[in-house]
Amino acid sequence: MATEGNIENATHTYEGFVALMKWGTIACAVVGALVVVLIAH
Repeated sequence: MATEGNIENATHTYEGFVALMKWGTIACAVVGALVVVLIAH
């Protein structure tokens, strides 16, 4: 079984991954909106 330290490390890594995905999704949406605006003009 996993030890307590391994679970804490895994949880910390997963939280970092989820945060990265959240900000990456927001950044992609902003860049996509910018491209649409630039093409529309």
